[in-house]
Amino acid sequence: MLRFLSKRAPVRVSPRLARTLATESDIVRIDLPETSFETYELDAPELTFETEKSTLLQMYKDMVIIRRMEMAADALYKAKKIRGFCHLSVGQEAIAVGIENAIDGNDDVITSYRCHGFTYMRGAPVKAVLGELMGKRCGVSYGKGGSMHMYAPGFYGGNGIVGAQVPLGAGLAFAHQYRDKPNCTFTLYGDGAANQGQVFESFNMAKLWNLPCIFACENNKYGMGTSASRSSAMVEYYKRGQYIPGLKVNGMDILAVYQASKFAKDWCISGNGPLVLEYETYRYGGHSMSDPGTTYRTREEVQNMRSRNDPISGLKAHLLEFGIATEDEIKAFDKSARKYVDEQVKEAEISPPPEAKMDILFEDVYVPGSEIPVLRGRIRDDSWSFEKKGFAYK
Repeated sequence: MLRFLSKRAPVRVSPRLARTLATESDIVRIDLPETSFETYELDAPELTFETEKSTLLQMYKDMVIIRRMEMAADALYKAKKIRGFCHLSVGQEAIAVGIENAIDGNDDVITSYRCHGFTYMRGAPVKAVLGELMGKRCGVSYGKGGSMHMYAPGFYGGNGIVGAQVPLGAGLAFAHQYRDKPNCTFTLYGDGAANQGQVFESFNMAKLWNLPCIFACENNKYGMGTSASRSSAMVEYYKRGQYIPGLKVNGMDILAVYQASKFAKDWCISGNGPLVLEYETYRYGGHSMSDPGTTYRTREEVQNMRSRNDPISGLKAHLLEFGIATEDEIKAFDKSARKYVDEQVKEAEISPPPEAKMDILFEDVYVPGSEIPVLRGRIRDDSWSFEKKGFAYK
């Protein structure tokens, strides 16, 4: 799989392809702390594994770009160039990047409304993500969806209804099984959505049919402004599957996320059925841009997480430790990421909004070429003719 981020961005080779090309000098040995995983009815992934230096370097670059992109979104929102809802993932970058480096483009990902990083990792350029936030035609959903509704190849959103993506993810996993494909679906949801009834209904169906579905809870400690301990009688989300094995992962350590995600995919495609993962992570900002994030937790708590557990700083330390990059090289990567995102912001800002044409409202109802003659409207006069590109009876 090749991922083209933009005309200016480099081509990125998938980790699985890179593994086949790596030489012995490209390989590094990773020793994870014993605290990286906790298990339920499951043997833990190996704490020691080997991976490529290029993979670690690419993961660092991806996390830096996602953080710069989210910071740009923050600034654009405060400048009133982004309106409505906007949920940022600053602090949680290791999950999107770790998962994407552990799977390939034939696997599916679906998540909730904190989705910008996943959209980027599934192949959308920063311009398309920020353009969508600003309602521009260059956006991944042509400016029609906004922050909560982003899509890319193999990525099914960005879903605004709390927990609604979980049964959809089970359906995507069913499609892999039905087609007899050796692939899986990562179905992500937050700790705030973990108590939804549809989550447990999806667990039941996935286990009944032994679907290759990884139910992954991003536990960032707070569902909106409520701590997990106040909303959930049981906060060990990886045990929630009951009859489904579970794995808890340090979601602030991208190497633990990477190893756990590889393990989860291999588990599912080996015919073992579903798995429940809990990525224990933390968001530095509020629930959304309308939430300052300081009324239900202290600034000291946030600062402590930033200074001691930041996923980008953690991976930077490994790059230095393994001699993969020097301090000067890492500064150059950071500068390059900032330049790329700044350029993408400018391009998104000057991009036009969707034209004020009626047919734009109907262009995404059917795959082009498969339209029915007339799409029935609320009343007869609202019915739309795809052939006429206008109202059918006017």
